[in-house]
Amino acid sequence: MQPMFLKPVFKERIWGGTALQEEFGYKIPNEKTGECWAISAHPNGPSMIENGPYAGMSLDAIWREKPELFGHPKEEVFPLLTKILDANMDLSVQVHPEDTYAKVHENGELGKTECWYILDCKEGAEMIFGHKAKTKEELVEKLKEGKWNELLGRVKIKPGDFYYVPSGTIHALCEGTLVLETQQSSDTTYRVYDYDRRDADGNLRELHLEKAIDVTTVPHQHAGVAPKVEKRENVTITTFVESEFFTVYKWEIEGKAAFEYNHHYLLLSVIKGDGTLVHNGEKYPLTKGTHCIIPVGLGEFELNGELELIVSHA
Repeated sequence: MQPMFLKPVFKERIWGGTALQEEFGYKIPNEKTGECWAISAHPNGPSMIENGPYAGMSLDAIWREKPELFGHPKEEVFPLLTKILDANMDLSVQVHPEDTYAKVHENGELGKTECWYILDCKEGAEMIFGHKAKTKEELVEKLKEGKWNELLGRVKIKPGDFYYVPSGTIHALCEGTLVLETQQSSDTTYRVYDYDRRDADGNLRELHLEKAIDVTTVPHQHAGVAPKVEKRENVTITTFVESEFFTVYKWEIEGKAAFEYNHHYLLLSVIKGDGTLVHNGEKYPLTKGTHCIIPVGLGEFELNGELELIVSHA
């Protein structure tokens, strides 16, 4: 058994840019690359394993065929999706459904609760987060009349911030923001407003107002997080969120740090620095933009170097 390293999948987006290449050295397909699906078993973009006995297999195939690597999970589909988003322009104002609604209306898809770690953003950056409507009737009125300044909430953001975004939360990243996103494995988004942008064929991009009204939480419930910090030998572990969908940490490594996880698999994404992962005498290089899965039962392993990682598990 060994850690499984993954080859990301890239997605062109109308709001994308080139930061994924500039910041992480990825070979991106074009200058409108908005998303890196770094650890994905979603049918719209499954990651491929790059090393070991399962090299060349997709993560969704591994999930189905080797459940012991994940502790024989109860979920039918791999539950998480790790992305890096380059918001070179404002994203559409959007909202996501929860599991029950998505299952009925989106052909069995999972709902989408997500969270963001702000990797970088321009000075004074904001994001749209939540709304000011007190009732569903007020929400409908302001949506249909396009009273965006009266409706949408905004928050200031800076690198290192973390936001938990439950399903039902109206939100949008704004221009000049780079984030690592941990989410349920879903590709369902309901657009509320898109700045009257047009697609490649010159058509206004589709909005999903009726579904958005159905799923938006009213009034807005701010899901604040209270990070917990634990210091161990050569590592600082910040626990950002522990929810029913995922637990997300930041690990800051300075030197040699030992770990042992036998009860759940881990998703590791290197967001800063260089180093190595050592297991059973084997050394695996880690650089900014490396993503891997630690399977259940791997046992002890070490991280060496000056590294920052975002780590999650279901």
